[in-house]
Amino acid sequence: MRTKIGPGILVAAAFIGPGTVTACTLAGVKFGTALLWAMLLSIVATVVLQEMAARLGIITQKGLAGVLKTELTIPWFRSLALLVVLSAIVIGNAAYEAGNIGGATLGLEVFFGQGYRQFYPWIIGLVAFVLLYLSSYKALEKVFVILVGIMSVSFLTTAIITGPDIKKVAQGLFMPEVPEGSLLTIIALVGTTVVPYNLFLHASLVREKWNSAAGLSDARKDTLISVFLGGLVSMAIIVSAAAIPGDQLESVMDLARGLEPLYGDAAKYFMGVGLFAAGVTSAITAPLAAAYVAGSVFGWEKGTKHFKFRLVWILVLISGVSVLSFDINPIQVIKFAQVANGILLPFIAVFLVWMVNKKGIMGNYKNDIWQNILAITILLLATVLGLKSLVQVFGILQ
Repeated sequence: MRTKIGPGILVAAAFIGPGTVTACTLAGVKFGTALLWAMLLSIVATVVLQEMAARLGIITQKGLAGVLKTELTIPWFRSLALLVVLSAIVIGNAAYEAGNIGGATLGLEVFFGQGYRQFYPWIIGLVAFVLLYLSSYKALEKVFVILVGIMSVSFLTTAIITGPDIKKVAQGLFMPEVPEGSLLTIIALVGTTVVPYNLFLHASLVREKWNSAAGLSDARKDTLISVFLGGLVSMAIIVSAAAIPGDQLESVMDLARGLEPLYGDAAKYFMGVGLFAAGVTSAITAPLAAAYVAGSVFGWEKGTKHFKFRLVWILVLISGVSVLSFDINPIQVIKFAQVANGILLPFIAVFLVWMVNKKGIMGNYKNDIWQNILAITILLLATVLGLKSLVQVFGILQ
């Protein structure tokens, strides 16, 4: 039977945003293909966590925040937990939305130059608004399949154009090493792939596609294929960046310009198309995730057409456009988002593992021993990542 690609493709599109593209670019520039193993590890962790979130969503037919709200019985703790979730996801995504729209804007600059730069955020914002406002979930799904397809072809073609050394690529994937000064880059690669809000987004979206345990097999295939494809794109960016001599590149557009003299205009344009697609997809999924979380927490009726649901994603979208259009300095807000997400990842991972082990919630579909071994290993990784994220943010501030 043909695999039904669905919510997983939105998850992949969400984590391949401008932040991931930039992190992968810097990893390739500074350390070549040596850190490909960190991306492979991130993909495995993402598949495991997203599968659990999708399974929880299908079996309970609730969003992740909705299950948290039901299962946490101590009032003050439930309120605190939901406040942390709301703050990190809604306010955090509002902060990062500027980066998503900014990434798509850079893609437009490759083709149309910087002369109309002030209009690009509004164009991207309008595209995202129209898709979110007019599209049903099924329509969005089709749009994302197309956009992720374009993004994948663009970045993979860029990597192929550079003619990578296959032996070095294989060593980077399967022979882990931690070069001097690479720890924060490894954390960035994991942190941009294992995304907390994707767990909420996935648990909510699977209910739009499957309403019974009969859909679990398709959901697992969808998660595996989509996240693997997203990981392949991330690896392609690392490989492309590794081909550039020197270590002076600081952004993906520096990468595009660096590829031009070596490999011609084609590499630059493929990179521009890929960055535009990455920015647009993340600019749509971040507001969508925020709206789903708010809907679960406040018990709004299910459906993307609900007024309050739309109001949340509209506010997130407007915040991103406004920051870019009026030169508002988003540093303090982004700093809060980083701290909140650093705390949220291990926090949510703990509750996710707890919930998928409860017979009363999952019945016969709770975790088996091997799933728990993988989950606990990833939980330890998430905890270390959370602590390192906090240290990094406060270190930057000093």
